[in-house]
Amino acid sequence: MYDVMIIGAGPGGIFSAYELVKRMPELKIAVFEAGNELSGRHCPIDGEKIKSCIKCKTCAIMNGFGGAGAFSDGKYNITNDFGGTLYSYIGKKKAIELMEYVDRINVEYGGAETKMYSTAGTSFKKTCMQNKLTLLEASVRHLGTDINYIVLENLYNMLKEKVDFFFRTPVHKIEQTEDGYRLITDGEAAEGRQCIVSVGRSGSKWMEEACNALSIPTKSNRVDIGVRVEIPSVIFEHITDELYESKIVYRTEKFEDRVRTFCMNPHGIVVNENTNGIVTVNGHSFEDPSKKTENTNFALLVAKHFSEPFKDSNGYGESIARLSNMLGGGVIVQRFGDLERGRRSTQQRIEEGNVRPTLAATPGDLSLVLPKRILDGIIEMIHALDKIAPGTANDDTLLYGVEVKFYNMEVELDEHLETRHKGLYVIGDGSGVTHSLSHASASGVYVAEHIAEKLSR
Repeated sequence: MYDVMIIGAGPGGIFSAYELVKRMPELKIAVFEAGNELSGRHCPIDGEKIKSCIKCKTCAIMNGFGGAGAFSDGKYNITNDFGGTLYSYIGKKKAIELMEYVDRINVEYGGAETKMYSTAGTSFKKTCMQNKLTLLEASVRHLGTDINYIVLENLYNMLKEKVDFFFRTPVHKIEQTEDGYRLITDGEAAEGRQCIVSVGRSGSKWMEEACNALSIPTKSNRVDIGVRVEIPSVIFEHITDELYESKIVYRTEKFEDRVRTFCMNPHGIVVNENTNGIVTVNGHSFEDPSKKTENTNFALLVAKHFSEPFKDSNGYGESIARLSNMLGGGVIVQRFGDLERGRRSTQQRIEEGNVRPTLAATPGDLSLVLPKRILDGIIEMIHALDKIAPGTANDDTLLYGVEVKFYNMEVELDEHLETRHKGLYVIGDGSGVTHSLSHASASGVYVAEHIAEKLSR
């Protein structure tokens, strides 16, 4: 019988475990994770023998200790302007305080030499406004994929002495008991008084099924669909040198849709990502100068919300991603010039271009995959960015598709992030409430605080 059981070892699960151990070291805590421990997370793609995703049973990029953020760029944005709606449950002041607290822990556990960037007071905001673009405000700690790994490694080495970790142990079902909850895994079960669910974006289908089984109300969220842009780093360096991560929003003239930049990786690489068997695209970058490339990449995403009668936003995003996988065997890459001319890219045209791709993707035609309205918005956005970063709309700019950000159905939660079943909490991106490393981590600390206070009474 555990005092607290945690499903998922992503940022939410890690920081809830950390805070519980800190506040009440006598608690018996267990963490159940479908993937491997940090040292066992290895993607088989090496660029030589294995060049594309082979759809492993458990994706090392998406699952395991550290969650999908373990091999991401390690950007912790401290802001309420984006990254989720945690503030609507706990208040804007509390949300910022918790994100700053998480930042201090990251610094303590290996991130001390990394830099904190801020958009506050930058003249670039005015430049954006003059070109019908909006720069969102935030402070961002950039750990980089390499330093992020070190921070996670140090946190794990501390936690593993005080918490029972069960890796490669997917939880199939949550059952209520008289004393709390029972977790059903492969042929075994564990019981605990309190249960924290932190399954991340990759657990979207699992979360939906769990909510249905426990009669927990949910409501439809959104899905973000778009491409990952790769350009020579010099084109954006006047922005990335000052801000590193710039969240820029554009409202299209044709449809008045919102298109935004997301996950900017200066001198980074483009990577595959496997979500529920669907191969999409993402980006990473590094603090280590020896790992830096000559390119910068970032996503351009269009948010799509659905209401009656269609509510399956994730299903819509999946269908588009599957079409890309069907046509390209995975991720498709296309030159911007080819896209505007209405022709597919070929390996020869890409090799003759000025941008060396950092991901081995299939040359093709994104107009056969992305809906016209989304594609029109992305093209408009690229030309808008070209005004503040000339060269963005060059013919040789590479577009990888598709990039899809799946958001979980938003789970009905109270002000403690507790479901209608007492002692059952849902945190992080799996809740549909948070959409970022910083917000997910903060939600973990918040719930741990509440549980510790409750158990100490």
